[in-house]
Amino acid sequence: MANEKKTDIFISRLLESADISYTPNGSDIKEIQQALKTASKKGTGKSGFPEFVAISKDFILVIENKSALEKQVLYADEDKQILSIEKKAVTNYAENGALFYANEILQKTSFKKIFAFGCSGDEKHHIVRPIFVNKAGYKLLEKVENFENFSSANIEKYYKEQVLGETPQETLELEDILKKSSELHEALRNYGQLGDSEKPLVVSAILLALSEESFTIDSLSGDTLKTDGQKIFDALTTHMTRVEVQPEVKKNQVLNQFTLIKDRTLLNQKDERLKVEISKNNYLEKTPLKYFAEYIQKNILSSVTSNSTEDVLGRFYGEFIRYSGGDGQTLGVVLTPKHITELFSEIIDLKPSDRVFDPCCGTGGFLIAGMHKMLNEAKGKEKDKIKKEHIHGIEIREDMFAIATTNMILRGDGKSNLIKDDFLRRRAEDLRKNNYSVGFINPPYSQAKGKDTAHLSEINFIKHLLDSLAENGRCVAIVPQSTMVGKTKEDKAIKKQILNNHTLEGVITLNKNTFYGVGTNPCIAIFTAHKPHSDKKHCKFVNYEDDGFIVSKHIGLVETTRAKSQKAHLLDCWLHDKPSESKFMVRTTIEPEDEWLHSFYYFNDETPKAEDFEKTIADYLTFEFSMIMQGRSYLFENQ
Repeated sequence: MANEKKTDIFISRLLESADISYTPNGSDIKEIQQALKTASKKGTGKSGFPEFVAISKDFILVIENKSALEKQVLYADEDKQILSIEKKAVTNYAENGALFYANEILQKTSFKKIFAFGCSGDEKHHIVRPIFVNKAGYKLLEKVENFENFSSANIEKYYKEQVLGETPQETLELEDILKKSSELHEALRNYGQLGDSEKPLVVSAILLALSEESFTIDSLSGDTLKTDGQKIFDALTTHMTRVEVQPEVKKNQVLNQFTLIKDRTLLNQKDERLKVEISKNNYLEKTPLKYFAEYIQKNILSSVTSNSTEDVLGRFYGEFIRYSGGDGQTLGVVLTPKHITELFSEIIDLKPSDRVFDPCCGTGGFLIAGMHKMLNEAKGKEKDKIKKEHIHGIEIREDMFAIATTNMILRGDGKSNLIKDDFLRRRAEDLRKNNYSVGFINPPYSQAKGKDTAHLSEINFIKHLLDSLAENGRCVAIVPQSTMVGKTKEDKAIKKQILNNHTLEGVITLNKNTFYGVGTNPCIAIFTAHKPHSDKKHCKFVNYEDDGFIVSKHIGLVETTRAKSQKAHLLDCWLHDKPSESKFMVRTTIEPEDEWLHSFYYFNDETPKAEDFEKTIADYLTFEFSMIMQGRSYLFENQ
């Protein structure tokens, strides 16, 4: 009984962590109280006492616990889809007992939707399995790590996706973005004959012009003297002056990327394919630029300027490359998905007082996510300070620098702290003077091809960033798993140099499809700067491949409701040292020569069951008998 009490305490903490109010050994709801009065699992007609009963929205949660994992469930069929309803099963097994109580409540009360949970084990080794129960029967659902999806804020969404099979809202939004990027790609190609890198620049230029209050799309008339491109260019120039993009040299660097809209003849000529009938047999032709501006204003502007961490411009950039038959890898370009940019800020508990630096900022995804989290937690004048002083980035490529600058201008922030430069050519000593407390990086991949380019390896980018941060600065990097192994002799040497000067906090192995379509198996590495790694330091190595994201045909990687609970479990283990099975997280000391990955340090810490021992013995005896029958008895003779 003492062991089951441990399970009860563990489950009650999970419920409290998800802000779910519960009643132990019964219910505060009169209807359910009455129903449980005759709900004995032994069928005596006496009272029944489920471990916990809770209500979330209009769903009832009923929970049964068992201390032993082998008492989780008893099936009535070989396919493991039907639970036994025999008295012995209901009495002795968690899921069977939970289902029994759920049916009692369903039959004797007005509640129509119930989640029954069978739970077993302890904080480190446990199973939590939800079962949805209604008048039509029951549905066995995937195991969960916590009750995050069953809080009042999340339960409706979980029910719609996992029980009803509806498409999640995030997937619908992603489908919409992909649809718009496809349509825009076609238009930019067909009417503008634009190259891969030019398409996102035209979109960025128009977005900036649309943000200028003195600019209207109606002014785009196809005039041959002052072209539509010139009008857009003038408007975006005015807007950059209005929002005080400084210094002037940086402003000119961005403007130089946008000159194609006024210089490209095809964009500024009226196209008979883009005509609108204004009266009977009277048509008005548009230039491609006017057509693009109308489409962007109607379909994209609000998405980019909304209070969201989604890097829509970055998403378009990636899609334009993909539609053109590439994936960006030839340039080392691997744009980071939104859920990863958000995770970076959460895994180090980013605060409004932090100064964030991304030395390979691309289109600005990490800066957007970091700024979003800091602003949400900031108060009053703190918000202005964050925008002006706490967001910093470097980008070497001119086109991406222009897109990142556009992104930050449209978000109202940080634009004065973006620099177009080569990060590796900047002295770490000079960068340290900026007192960056946080470094985020997704460096160019696979650029080190030999001795001449060895300095372009991912691990060298990480080292240079660590050297550039303030004392005790936190560094988070997403890189191929091979980076943590040490691909070359030079990389292995850099791993050792890093530990001589900085501390590895741990590495999180990610879903292999995180960069869907790119073919990179990524991981996230977390470091503390300018604090030599102690040989007694226990690092955390996590297997986060099951992150709740799945590949959806024609869309790519999409979020399921499981992602919330999986991330909550990760953050509990990482930030709050919640115990976990070694198959999820291992804590261990390290050596520079080690492969800094969960798979290298993993060991099976599950206690073998009696049946496991019996099976192993049976397998051995079967093998020995087989060998003897084949005339190989000498294998078992004592020497």
